[in-house]
Amino acid sequence: MKQITSAQLREMFQSFMESKGHHRIQSASVIPENDPTVLFTTAGMHPLVPYLMGTPHPAGTRLTDVQKCIRTGDIDDVGDPSHLTFFEMLGNWSLGDYFKEQAISQSWEFLTSPEYLGLEKDRLAFSVFAGDDDCPRDVESHDLWRSMGVAEDHIFYLPKENNWWGPAGLTGPCGPDTEMFIITDKEPCGPDCSPACSCGRYLEIWNDVFMQYNKQADGTFVPLAKKNVDTGMGLERTIGVLTGKKTVYETDAFTGIINRIAELSGKEYGSDEETTKAFRIIADHMRTSTFILGDERGIGPSNTDQGYILRRLIRRAVRYGMQLGMTEGFTAEIAKVIIDQYKAAYPELGMNSAFVIEQLTQEESRFAKTLKTGEKEFEKLWNNLQNTKAVLESILTAEDSAAKANELAATKKLRPSPDMLPIIEAGKSGDSAAVKAAVEARMAGLNVLDGRSAFKLYDTYGFPIEMTMELAAEKGLTVDREDFDKRFNEHQEKSRNLSAGAFKGGLQDHSEETTKLHTATHLLQAALRKVLGDEVYQKGSNITAERLRFDFAFNRKVTPDELAEVEKLVNEAIAADLPVVMEEMTVPEAIEKGAMHVFESKYGEKVRTYKMGDFSFEICGGPHVEHTGELGSFKIKKEEASSAGVRRIKAVVMPKA
Repeated sequence: MKQITSAQLREMFQSFMESKGHHRIQSASVIPENDPTVLFTTAGMHPLVPYLMGTPHPAGTRLTDVQKCIRTGDIDDVGDPSHLTFFEMLGNWSLGDYFKEQAISQSWEFLTSPEYLGLEKDRLAFSVFAGDDDCPRDVESHDLWRSMGVAEDHIFYLPKENNWWGPAGLTGPCGPDTEMFIITDKEPCGPDCSPACSCGRYLEIWNDVFMQYNKQADGTFVPLAKKNVDTGMGLERTIGVLTGKKTVYETDAFTGIINRIAELSGKEYGSDEETTKAFRIIADHMRTSTFILGDERGIGPSNTDQGYILRRLIRRAVRYGMQLGMTEGFTAEIAKVIIDQYKAAYPELGMNSAFVIEQLTQEESRFAKTLKTGEKEFEKLWNNLQNTKAVLESILTAEDSAAKANELAATKKLRPSPDMLPIIEAGKSGDSAAVKAAVEARMAGLNVLDGRSAFKLYDTYGFPIEMTMELAAEKGLTVDREDFDKRFNEHQEKSRNLSAGAFKGGLQDHSEETTKLHTATHLLQAALRKVLGDEVYQKGSNITAERLRFDFAFNRKVTPDELAEVEKLVNEAIAADLPVVMEEMTVPEAIEKGAMHVFESKYGEKVRTYKMGDFSFEICGGPHVEHTGELGSFKIKKEEASSAGVRRIKAVVMPKA
């Protein structure tokens, strides 16, 4: 195995691809622009989908990058040896240029050449698409691997669930892939052992996707006129495999962070299972939080969208930090280590370090207050249980239990909740024996805190279930964990669907209405800057065919008069029917000419600019109308806070009256 650092692999991969004619492009933001279907950039291909669908890329037809990615569907699995919420994806693309032969040849060279990874050829295995009723077997990829000298028993034909990619939505570009694996020292799990197994014998290291079909609305697959290649190699996993580490947390991607946690906590990583899990959760969640906060479109913690996920990550890290005995302020200290480690590769982290530290410090303080609120709410639940117990005991000790039950029901002291109805009904019958039996059955349940209440503490007040269970134990109670878990899993599934939904890249679609609204965001930003000043700049947008949502940096509420002026300016620009002129140029040229831009290093060597008269001039890669008059009219529907220092406007375009 070759000993290599993360920084070395990051540079080695891109340099290799450059030697094969690829143009190096910068990582896109982890917060997708104009994409309402996913909260974060989840894969290397995500920002490039418009170009995979045919839009020419300013940098050409061969690209390579290292993309920052965030996947949050498995937050609660983090803590095991492999799950991560943030990772770096090494990738290269052919946009209608070369196809399978060159892609596989490049992969083989990078994997096996001593100049690069230098892996032993007989320790590599490969999978290819087995074919089905929709599309034929990928014999070409199989034969190409054989031509490289790969043994037949090291190539596996696997079905769609293993070797097929896409489409991103219900329709669109898709195709077979070929995956590359390192064969470990583990023995085969049986005669049918293959990369499809989860036995650990085969560890995936790379994936070449061949987008050669377009899936139609009727479910058929039509060959694409221009075929694309999209590859992805997870940096953290690859480093772990190359260096022979048991987990990604033992690689240089995490050792500096782990060491700082040890210094701050006085605990030792690996000392026991519980401590190790806490170290991993803190390390992962703090790395992800730092990249979200330090992104060029960085946002702060909030109760919606990306801000909600960010808040959840920070608070989970804080809870496990408290478990390790760390004192308030530790999140900022860990973030400093992460910023220092990654700022050379991602300069935005250094540029936004003050914001990162400020937001972490504030959120950590807020969570301390949240925990106090949760404790108060728990005390209320405890007191309610005690009051209920007193009411029930008064029924049991009464001379006429039925009469007492009726009296308490009439005065509402015996509340008509589902668990009290059997007592109330027995009281109406006048049967004291039946009342006592119902009361005793109910009192047996008073030693258990119901799952609904425990989940309310978690969901409404952010109070961790483990703390609820600790407080309950102190009071001699247990928690209905089964019911809590049921409610929690339902909540988690909703979160997973929200954060890992299918994406189409760029906009929700390229329909006429979505294109109009995308164009309108340019006019809106220009108008906001004219009315509120140059401190305004875009922090994010979310566009569907029905409305636009535009987030911008601004430290106060926009007044009604200011909003009216912004709306007026946009409608004047629409009425002027300004031509929308696209021009390709270098970033320095665009900036020199006054084009609005978010963050210089995220752009390629050449970019597209869109100019609308003297009103708006921006760097952008999305679709636009040809004249502003096509927008009809513009109406602001709402202005509100999005997160700390960020405001949000929701607006629509409509046909002229």
